[in-house]
Amino acid sequence: MPLLHDKNEYTYADYLKYPDDERWEIIDGVPYMQAAPAPAHQEALTELVRQIANYLSDKLCKVYPAPFCVRLPLGNEKNEKEVKNIVEPDISIVCDKSKLDNNGCNGAPEMIIEIISPSSVKMDRVIKFNKYEKAGVQEYWIVEPDQKLVSVFVLQGNQRYGRTELYTEDDEIMVSIFPDLIIDLSKVFAF
Repeated sequence: MPLLHDKNEYTYADYLKYPDDERWEIIDGVPYMQAAPAPAHQEALTELVRQIANYLSDKLCKVYPAPFCVRLPLGNEKNEKEVKNIVEPDISIVCDKSKLDNNGCNGAPEMIIEIISPSSVKMDRVIKFNKYEKAGVQEYWIVEPDQKLVSVFVLQGNQRYGRTELYTEDDEIMVSIFPDLIIDLSKVFAF
């Protein structure tokens, strides 16, 4: 839900002032408060993080579950405090350690997974999809716990997401950025 705001645009400087016990995102300068996730959301998130973290345990890339701040600069900001796109994906995988700081990730993670709730459908399917594509997120998953469905988008050479690959609870997904990582969806949707 967007915050009724008293100024035209919010930035990362404003984001840093929000209470630590609240989850906020800022998209195109508009702040959105995030609702608490449902148990099915958290169970899917936990299992995805477990499978990914086990795979990455001896590798340079790291997995970060929410809350984890990701700043998506447009390139015209004078400094990071002016960034107007700050998201908290459910799961972020970062391989470039130079993007990491004490506040999260400044730049596009290599992979992002969003787990849809009824209140986040438009945000995850349209708004964030376009932001992640433009920012250069190599692989983007949208997980739907209620339908036990995963949509996978992989960035192509033209810097656009290619054809959607759809998977159900009976499938395994080969992660494109780690071809030897196979995610077992029967465990992700075992709730």
